[in-house]
Amino acid sequence: MGPPSAHPAVLRVADTGVQALAALLGRYGLDLSVHADDAMIPGSYWGAPEAGVTGTTVHVRADTPVHSVLHESAHVVCMTPARRARLHTDAGGDDAEEAAVCLLQVLLADELDGVGAARLMRDMDAWGYSFRLGSTRAWFEQDAADARDWLAAHALTDAAGRPRFRLRSA
Repeated sequence: MGPPSAHPAVLRVADTGVQALAALLGRYGLDLSVHADDAMIPGSYWGAPEAGVTGTTVHVRADTPVHSVLHESAHVVCMTPARRARLHTDAGGDDAEEAAVCLLQVLLADELDGVGAARLMRDMDAWGYSFRLGSTRAWFEQDAADARDWLAAHALTDAAGRPRFRLRSA
């Protein structure tokens, strides 16, 4: 993965609009905290402009990539309540949960006008996400059954594989 500044073409919060992102996160009971353009981002694992997480709050700036907002939000959704209660910066989790997070962020992109799964997957590739089939799309279409099963097993998606807009409970 390269530094975020090396990927200027990815969609940013300013492109999507804070209201749309806040409404999407609000469906999960998550808060979106928007910081000044030159501010540090609390809870950012990669550093600004990447999104940060503290508890159930996702921190962003106008230049934060949308894929980063959705990824960190999906981490909050997918983790256990105990981990969520002490969450600050590093979401942790195992490989299965990380795959589920990546899948959920793609599903959530379809809930945002002007984003969509196809665009988000291109942005994920541009940022440097790495999947064994070579691209996010190939993974999503051909190799993500384990992630789909994980989300379903934790009641985070419905029978059609769509987000249920609830946090993991156990």
